Amino acid sequence: MNKKLAQQLADTVNRRSFLTKASLGLGSLALGSLLPRNLFSTPSPEQLPLVPHRAPKAKRIVYLCQSGGPSQLELFDYKPYLQKMHGKDLPDSVRKGQRLTGMSAQQSSLPLVSSPYQFAQHGKSGAWVSELMPYTSKVADELCFIKSMFTEQINHDPALTFFQTGNQLAGRPSIGAWISYGLGSANENLPAFIVLVSKNAPQDQPLYARLWGNGFLPSKHQGVQFRSGSDPVLYLNNPNGYTTTDRRNMLDALKDLNQVQEELYGDPEVANHTAQYEMAFRMQTSVPDVNDLSDEPDWVFDLYGPEARNPGTFAANCLMARRLLERDVKFVQLYHQGWDLHSNLPKGLVRQCKATDQPSAALVQDLKQRGLLDDTVVVWGGEFGRTNYSQGKLTKDNYGRDHHPRCFTIWMAGGGIKPGITYGETDEFGYNIAHNPVHVHDFQATLLHLMGIDHEKLTFEFQGRRFRLTDVEGKLVKGIMA
Repeated sequence: MNKKLAQQLADTVNRRSFLTKASLGLGSLALGSLLPRNLFSTPSPEQLPLVPHRAPKAKRIVYLCQSGGPSQLELFDYKPYLQKMHGKDLPDSVRKGQRLTGMSAQQSSLPLVSSPYQFAQHGKSGAWVSELMPYTSKVADELCFIKSMFTEQINHDPALTFFQTGNQLAGRPSIGAWISYGLGSANENLPAFIVLVSKNAPQDQPLYARLWGNGFLPSKHQGVQFRSGSDPVLYLNNPNGYTTTDRRNMLDALKDLNQVQEELYGDPEVANHTAQYEMAFRMQTSVPDVNDLSDEPDWVFDLYGPEARNPGTFAANCLMARRLLERDVKFVQLYHQGWDLHSNLPKGLVRQCKATDQPSAALVQDLKQRGLLDDTVVVWGGEFGRTNYSQGKLTKDNYGRDHHPRCFTIWMAGGGIKPGITYGETDEFGYNIAHNPVHVHDFQATLLHLMGIDHEKLTFEFQGRRFRLTDVEGKLVKGIMA
């Protein structure tokens, strides 16, 4: 370097300019501590999907997954013709060669079963709802009943996996993980994707953590399960004798070690692990606040039903879901088992409806009265429906129904969904779709669309291929969107 250039540099960085720039730097640091994280950071390639592809109708989703396959014929799909055909064999012209499960394929006959429960039309929309769902019937004008859902999967594990990940095989990211990947979190102290599982539901079909897993997406996008009790998130609390300061010092040291490892090996998961450690640290304050229901008035517990005060029940989880949605958690998923009623259906269905009807309707009411329903999508439904014929012996007071993927009912509400409508129709036997079929991938594409995401553009490259939630299918169900 020549003397002239050196002198110019020395003149530029004099004492006065150094102090001026240093003070500005300290001020920037102070301002940065007050502003949201990553406000001015340049997005990494993984962060690029965070910008919605269109103006969203909804900011958050709550998915009330009814694991096991609720019977649409006893709940929402009123079929008076089955009363006339009760006990008669399912015609081959209706079945059309559809494959059956191994549980009813060997039956000598497939006797049709009409619902023993009364149906009535409710609200201005005139929606047909069973007497088993008295609370849901009261919010019928807020709901959109989709009676023409269908799937290719006829058994529980692949069907539920298909609904949650877009593929029947395990290993793909769940829908909540895709939402987290695409939109990030609006609350830096809580995960974008939280899962609640009913503790008191019959364990007829197992649930696996992979249903809310991240698959091949970065691990920070996996769902975090909240449990009932004093320790809602496992390993979140400090061990005995370990203070918050101790944990902070440990995390700082671990961050330095992880940074060295990331620089050495270039593994992006190292940074994801660090982010998860930091999230867990912040959750030590935020989770107890969410979990503390002492600020909820009695009328709220009365709205959700008697089980709302019992942590871990479906009713309590619905109330917890509302508290999480209030705090801008993007995707809250509830799982409630017990709907797999191959036998003793009348008794089992009464039990299931008693546990889920009131809290499900209460969640819709509660969100509406708080001004949250307009930008929150509520989904209620299982992985498939039930057959119109009896599995096993049909008696005067008892029967069961097998799996039926060809047509079933779910309902949606809020967040850009048309209220008070019924979309799709099944035939008079309740066996085939007559109008407006909706495939699982169509449902998933529409759900992403409501959140401002183009399902064809939200992709992740893995093993040399770009994957997406809807694989290579899916079209928007425009008839249900406001």
